Amino acid sequence: MNDGRSGIFSGSVIPDNNLPELSDADIQRYSRHLILPQVGVEGQKKLKKAKVLLIGSGALGSPVALYLAAAGVGTLGIVDFDEVEESNLQRQVIHSTRDVGRPKVASAKDRIRSINPKVEVIVYNIGLTSENALEIFVDYDVIVDGTDNFQTRYLINDACVILGKPEVYGSVFQFEGLASVFYAKHGPCYRCLYPEPPPPGLVPSCGEAGVFGALPGIIGTIQATEVIKLIVGGAEPLIGRLLSLDGWSMRFREYALKKDPSCPVCGKHPTIRKLIDYEEFCGLKKHQEIHIDEIEPKELKQRLDNGEPVQLIDIREVHERAIAKLEGAKAIPFGQVLRRKDELDKDVDAVFICKVGQKSLYIIEELIRSGYEGRLVSLKDGINGWAREVDPSIPLY
Repeated sequence: MNDGRSGIFSGSVIPDNNLPELSDADIQRYSRHLILPQVGVEGQKKLKKAKVLLIGSGALGSPVALYLAAAGVGTLGIVDFDEVEESNLQRQVIHSTRDVGRPKVASAKDRIRSINPKVEVIVYNIGLTSENALEIFVDYDVIVDGTDNFQTRYLINDACVILGKPEVYGSVFQFEGLASVFYAKHGPCYRCLYPEPPPPGLVPSCGEAGVFGALPGIIGTIQATEVIKLIVGGAEPLIGRLLSLDGWSMRFREYALKKDPSCPVCGKHPTIRKLIDYEEFCGLKKHQEIHIDEIEPKELKQRLDNGEPVQLIDIREVHERAIAKLEGAKAIPFGQVLRRKDELDKDVDAVFICKVGQKSLYIIEELIRSGYEGRLVSLKDGINGWAREVDPSIPLY
């Protein structure tokens, strides 16, 4: 339903008919919900009937899954193909140290069941693609975006619009977090906010830029709150509103979002009626047009030991070089490389070093496009690859 005064969706995504009964155990477990008039018995029955799909069980998916399980959502689906890594544990609170190396969906399922064994957990240990998204989404009432890349965000959005599903969106970057609800039936979609993705490499991942550990807990909990509101009904969800948080200064801001009449997926005359190739849409495939040489850490070590002329260019920021560095490398931060390219010796191979070997590929491509004539090489797997294969005294981060 819509509030006639405001036009804001305040209904429930769960029909009122055929709601399950609450057992005595349910009443005891969820008693703090039941005494809230905004939730009550009917609201708790809707939670029990609801099916929610989480895309990602990492930093954002962790608090969402924990709170939805505790709230009594009947079915939780989880899509994730990653394994738990030690660096995840700083913020991905659904996993523990003993889970390192396990599939995230398996670890998340165990934790959810330990909180609430009555929740049905359906896991998809696969990547989300244009080929499987609609088939997976169709049986769920609400989709939660807990991803960290643009191609999957656009895929989730388009699939939700096509199927008429609400999407609860969240993202985190360093100390900044965003949350909203995209429900094309009642407001804008993700494409209305971001019609085009940023150029590849412009926005670093959390693995490259870092993320404040407690921040996803705040944003993920907001996402869980929005999911519960959509299920229970009677509330004003974040449809048409973007909530922004600066966690370092602890300031919230809210921005009004409007539906774009020319949006290609939810506008008046949509041109996107089926799922597309999202890697191509986000420009990722363009980076395969130019061949970029990579060098294995051990091969670079051999060249250095042999005294071969090689210039090492470390494109990480100063705070990252304080964690781990390669002796003899010249520091030119990523954002300064193009304007300082004259500092490179065109007659000597330049080996670019970043954290994991991705930003090096991007900046080398830009140098090639700018007309640089010397040989450019990326250190495969970056400084972390060097630490694993050559010098274990250098910490992985």
